[in-house]
Amino acid sequence: MALLIGLGAPAARAADEGGQLDLIGHASDGVYLDFAPFGKVELPRIFLIQDGDGNWDVRAYASTASALASGQYDVVTGEDVHLPSDDVAGIEELIASHEHVYAELVPADGGRIVVDFSITRHLVFGLLAAVLCVIIFVSLARRYARGIGRDSAPRGIFQNLFEALIVFVRDDIARPNLGDKYARFLPYLLTAFFFILFCNLIGLVPFGAAATANIAVTGVLAMFTFFVTQFSGSRDYWAHVFWPPGVPVPIKFILIPVEVLGLFTKPFALAVRLFANMSAGYLVILSLIGLIFIFTALFGSVVGVLVSPVSVALAVFIYLLKVLVAFIQAYVFTALSALFIGMAVEEHHAHEGHTPEWHETLDHDAAAAPSLPLSGDGASIAGSSKPAEPAMAG
Repeated sequence: MALLIGLGAPAARAADEGGQLDLIGHASDGVYLDFAPFGKVELPRIFLIQDGDGNWDVRAYASTASALASGQYDVVTGEDVHLPSDDVAGIEELIASHEHVYAELVPADGGRIVVDFSITRHLVFGLLAAVLCVIIFVSLARRYARGIGRDSAPRGIFQNLFEALIVFVRDDIARPNLGDKYARFLPYLLTAFFFILFCNLIGLVPFGAAATANIAVTGVLAMFTFFVTQFSGSRDYWAHVFWPPGVPVPIKFILIPVEVLGLFTKPFALAVRLFANMSAGYLVILSLIGLIFIFTALFGSVVGVLVSPVSVALAVFIYLLKVLVAFIQAYVFTALSALFIGMAVEEHHAHEGHTPEWHETLDHDAAAAPSLPLSGDGASIAGSSKPAEPAMAG
């Protein structure tokens, strides 16, 4: 029996029945927590329904099995498998086989599911990452309130670890891109960085799943960056969007649509980049493990055994690489968010050939003391509207 690609049936079942190996379905979201081989934990199902008479209703069930047992839904489990709600024996057999968690439910009264609000595993692990952020930073805040890390050095591995990461986000992401306005946006950047990092790392834990491998999650994160950027935009930022300076008027009418489109393409790229990178790792690992079964099916069990060490070694290498990718992707998303926000809040004072006063002062000081090199921080925030403050020792 061939299985639908999006239903997420296990690879073993697909192979036993002559179906296709469903890598996409295995790595995608689902309304259950998979603890194979120990079993699955079903999650609540919540539907916004429009019935056959056009009436709207919200229906909630403890699990997919409960929804099927209600007799209100037909079941679609494959291309040619459609169980009507009155097929009690067939539905009971489906529930007993535990394959109902992959089924698609269709209202039996001729209505439709308008919105599926069901709890999914990506949502569960995303909420877990959010809870970890709250617990960790409330704990750190209490330590700082007692003066630990503020009036004295941080204590313990826990505080020192997160102190290093917080300082990294502040000094290597926020300050270089936002200049003296970094403190205003630092809470958002820290939240985005640690939430994405925790989501990525949870996806590497056995039985876990990375919420950032869901385009809906990365899309919402990118929307936050979009709204923060637009609501923080300076007058110069909007002037560059709707009336780009320094170009002929006919060219302005060409650039304006491009600039407006750019407002949306940047957050779109943020969402797709994070989603694609986190999803790709799972697919590569599953593909490498799948080589064992492919070679076994094509050339026999002996070849499959010989291929196994190579496939497993490559899969372990990719898994370790994903640990590095978890940190890199959190950094990239946060750095690009800071860059986009910094471009929006920057105020330009050099229009129409006018040189800012601080620039004239800098030129005068440089001429008076040419032997003094510019500090590294000055170069790193060259896009700021003010000169960089001297780097502090230590």
